[in-house]
Amino acid sequence: MTTDISALDFKSATLYAIRVVLQHADTQALVTALKKRMTDAGAFFENEPVVIDAGAVDAAIDWAPLLKAFADQRLPVIGVVARGDNLVAAKACGLTAVDLSTSPVRNASDTQSAASVAEPVTAHVPSPAAADTVAGVTDGAADTADNAASHATASASNAASVASTSPNPDAPSAAPTMVVRGPLRSGQRVYARQSDLIVMGVVSRGAEVIADGNIHVYGPLRGKAMAGARGDTAARIFTTGLDAELVAIAGVYRVIDSKLPAELHQRPAAIHLQKDALHLKPLEK
Repeated sequence: MTTDISALDFKSATLYAIRVVLQHADTQALVTALKKRMTDAGAFFENEPVVIDAGAVDAAIDWAPLLKAFADQRLPVIGVVARGDNLVAAKACGLTAVDLSTSPVRNASDTQSAASVAEPVTAHVPSPAAADTVAGVTDGAADTADNAASHATASASNAASVASTSPNPDAPSAAPTMVVRGPLRSGQRVYARQSDLIVMGVVSRGAEVIADGNIHVYGPLRGKAMAGARGDTAARIFTTGLDAELVAIAGVYRVIDSKLPAELHQRPAAIHLQKDALHLKPLEK
């Protein structure tokens, strides 16, 4: 006989979501901009949950057509940041108020194989960005990322124990990093939550690598890469062979749909964000 206690469990979860920041309340302009962004990005953001940030908008927002536009673009809206009457109206449309003010602390280092952390991107359930991001990964990869975070927490605890007996407790610790050994095939996605990401192998076309920190690809980067997924504008992308479909840092993205200049195409390169623009530079020898 099923009891109330055994029928369900409450467990922690982190949901990846796109943060779309509204600059004004002009519905038509917002819908037009959304269509253009999604056209530029192709299918990269389809079926990703969205949090609409209208915290800087004082004018009244017409939520119904705006939410329909997101639905038409296959972007399920799961929450909202708003104030006053806009928040009341958003709640009346079924949205939930969320708080994006808390900055996460990165986890300790973790090293895994590509097979253990990469998940096929096939599930069409709320699970990187034409705007800033909140946190998370697709539904299937979330469990994997949670496991990685658990292992990372254990590693951090062990490291803390060692540090307590170290003769130099004030020495700086290494930056947290997830290391993926081996290639990533088309349809696979890896997310390094609250850490940097190192991929020791090719990132094939159709594969996606996402990190809250920096991304290093020691091999050809042919798929999609998004660093600074939670808004870290200082994050960077490094690769020994730049041939990507899309690159993004802190929500500022560039679709690469034509051959890059000779000094960049399939060459070692670094990508950084400066004044809201992505800069692709050859790696200095």
